[in-house]
Amino acid sequence: MTKYIFVTGGVLSSLGKGITAASVGTLLKQTGLDVSILKMDPYLNMDPGTMSPLEHGEVFVTADGAETDLDLGHYERFLNVDLSKKNNFTTGQIYHTVLTKERKGEYLGKTIQVVPHIVGEVKQRIFDAGKGKDVLIVELGGTVGDIEGLPFLETIRQIKHELGSERVINIHVTLVPYIKAAGELKTKPTQHSVQELRRIGITPHMIIARCEKPLPKELRRKIAMSCDVDMDSVIECMDAPTIYQVPLNFLKDGIMHPLTKRFHLADKEPNMEEWDILVKRIIAPRDEITIAFVGKYLNLKESYKSLTEALIHAGAALDTKINIHWVDSEDVEEKGIEETIGEVDGILVAGGFGVRGVEGKIMAIRHARENKIPYLGICLGMQLSLIEYARNVLGIEEANSVEFDPETKEPVIYLIDEFIDQSGEKQVRTHKSPLGGTMRLGAYPCEIKEGTKLFEAYGGKKIIYERHRHRYEANPAYRERLENAGMIVSGESNGLIEAVEVKEHPWFLGVQFHPEFTSRLQNPNPSILAFANAALTAKNAENE
Repeated sequence: MTKYIFVTGGVLSSLGKGITAASVGTLLKQTGLDVSILKMDPYLNMDPGTMSPLEHGEVFVTADGAETDLDLGHYERFLNVDLSKKNNFTTGQIYHTVLTKERKGEYLGKTIQVVPHIVGEVKQRIFDAGKGKDVLIVELGGTVGDIEGLPFLETIRQIKHELGSERVINIHVTLVPYIKAAGELKTKPTQHSVQELRRIGITPHMIIARCEKPLPKELRRKIAMSCDVDMDSVIECMDAPTIYQVPLNFLKDGIMHPLTKRFHLADKEPNMEEWDILVKRIIAPRDEITIAFVGKYLNLKESYKSLTEALIHAGAALDTKINIHWVDSEDVEEKGIEETIGEVDGILVAGGFGVRGVEGKIMAIRHARENKIPYLGICLGMQLSLIEYARNVLGIEEANSVEFDPETKEPVIYLIDEFIDQSGEKQVRTHKSPLGGTMRLGAYPCEIKEGTKLFEAYGGKKIIYERHRHRYEANPAYRERLENAGMIVSGESNGLIEAVEVKEHPWFLGVQFHPEFTSRLQNPNPSILAFANAALTAKNAENE
């Protein structure tokens, strides 16, 4: 029977509930349990797909094409699993489902209410996500006391009564601030947060205390007494040099004993040996390289969360620190290459939407190509590498994308309305955006050409599956001219161009997919790992 761990947060947002949930899941998985995680988002949007990066940060895409909260990226990266649309839902989805059922008459004319109908739908989705799992960890977004979170908290309260205390653990993440003027940590915010939780009818079994300073024993005792939890269930969570150290810190602080005791599980030590080695490489690496990260959402780096984490994974695998030199593509346009990019070991051009900063990205791509600097272009970064090549090698000066110029005479990148899935059926797993246009979302096959850098990166695999989130494609009408001029199409998906390389270049790769979505600490994405390795090789060769 599935056991459930509910993770709530108090005092303020951004305390690290997602990392807490992922860390607890990692420890339980490493004991041999089958663990999954679910994120409940209280906002009314159907999903974050149409939300601004300023509002929400990155939109994480699952293999089945769901646009989800960025915390699902953390879950996948920590647990080394593929999650699905079942692992994230919003208030908007819940109300949409309930109202659709009401319109169809499925409630037999009854008055529709938050209790039992909304709560019942939330409960059903939680149980569906937990089917066949030993443990399901459920994180509730926001903080205790938020109006929009009340139906979810009521669901958590009811589930404990339905399943019994031996199948449910409530973990509350809260702040223990250090007041510099007083020179001490304060527990009152935690006490008030727990009081609010208990007023709703939920008693936490464990407190994760976010703090800047070590938690003294007497303060742990005070929190335990005032919050009615066991002393060994007050777990310290200080800021760590890397998020991947958090599970190790939890383990050191004894989190496994109260978890296994309450669930009546064997008190088995998680196998964190490989994890520990990788974390040590992140904190104290042998080598060091610098990558120019050319993007246009640099005021909010959460927009590139999966990609920055993927670089950390590659660095850990290579025992190398990857310094990210953030480059705003608009600055490249205004100030030039030398002032903005300078001396780096590799250049990465990330994805994005819209025309702003595009010419700066093209300038960076040309710099990488002409100066033989290892290059990786992702999504828009691949499309712009085609435009750059068409302009500066083929001499097609008006080469462009219809995204930037709908009337362009040379649409190297164009918009198509239908996509073909591996089943051969049109419009399978494609998504019509309310803002207009068709998006290719989720995992699609990519056939790799033998003897290419991509083929080498993926260890000789002929077919791989990577995830997409885009609505524009490379125009095959230009393929023959590009290939005749030295560009290699190294990856295809049912006739669509998935990856390109430059023949006369030590390492130049553009991919239409988003490799960062499948990268994990224990299993880095091959294309990002190969890019980092090429940058390290180039640096070592230069030093020699």
